[in-house]
Amino acid sequence: MKSILIICLIYVLMCSHADAQVCPDTATYKQARAVIQDMDRILAPTGIQEAYKTKIGGIDQWLNVRGQDKENPIILFIHGGPAAPLTPEIWQFQRPIEEYFTVVNWDQRGAGKTFGEVDPDSISDSIHIANYVDDAIEVAEHIRSKYHKNKIILMAHSWGTIIGLNAALKRPDLFYSYVGIGQVINTRDNERISFDYALEQAKAHKNTVAINELESIAPYPGDQPITRDRIITARKWAQFYGGLSAYRENSDYYFKAPLLSPDYDDSDRCAIDKGNMYTLGRILPEFLNVDLTGIHSFPIPVVMFMGRHDYTTPTMPTAIWLKKVKAPYKEGVWFERSSHMIPWEEPGKMLVSLLKYVRPLAADSTKRSN
Repeated sequence: MKSILIICLIYVLMCSHADAQVCPDTATYKQARAVIQDMDRILAPTGIQEAYKTKIGGIDQWLNVRGQDKENPIILFIHGGPAAPLTPEIWQFQRPIEEYFTVVNWDQRGAGKTFGEVDPDSISDSIHIANYVDDAIEVAEHIRSKYHKNKIILMAHSWGTIIGLNAALKRPDLFYSYVGIGQVINTRDNERISFDYALEQAKAHKNTVAINELESIAPYPGDQPITRDRIITARKWAQFYGGLSAYRENSDYYFKAPLLSPDYDDSDRCAIDKGNMYTLGRILPEFLNVDLTGIHSFPIPVVMFMGRHDYTTPTMPTAIWLKKVKAPYKEGVWFERSSHMIPWEEPGKMLVSLLKYVRPLAADSTKRSN
């Protein structure tokens, strides 16, 4: 069975081998999940560990909340995709962060556990960026109220950065700061940079198969429509040469992580691919027109985590944008051994960077402008 798994906003990786599925279940997987579930239990009296659905944007949407101390600042982490929920992967990297923050992961409309809550036809007309932004704001308001916080930290990855950055612009009063990981600034620029990298690497490695496939869609994106098939061809080779996970030809550690997630049952795991495909067909035209280069000022502190080897959402446009934007506080942090998957690739540096650059902003939101 072929399945197309979409990560970080339509930056697509084609998985053509049958064992890439995340639906099958066995006794071995169940036993492994039981071990992970036991390890991940939060037992501290001050802690919080809960998963629940609540009305957001008129439909039931799922939240996963974890932290060792309720008094810690709250991070709302907006996942990538579209419809690539983070909840079934958090067991891989999030636990150390929970010592210093309470982390809320939200399955967006059309994604993961939320996808299973509604008849897909009933929300088909709502799959628009503006609605995701409004959902994020409503989730933030819910979190502030439920957990008695004045403000929260907004953090986003890949596709989620489009939602997060726009939510911060629309309701800056809700957030201490914004953290972008694999930030999307301009989709067409990203596509061009990623393609050029893939072709350069293919030629350097004398990979005739890759060269022929890439040259068949050149110039890319050019003036032709950016179709799903062209995206797959371009992204497949950029990711093969480490543009998704640095120094790796594939990212099975990520795509197969739901098999071991204690937070998802079998139907939730099967819904991941279904949600990907459902959302992709509806959001692609809007995504291809994303251009945030016209944003010259930002109302709250902004921190960008940038993978040096990221050719899924290439980092140079983000670095250029960050240098020019005016904000109360801004910081760009380079992850030298990472590509697009910073939380997985350099979890230690990510934690240290959150503590150094982000956590202080939750106590002091009046930093001087750079």
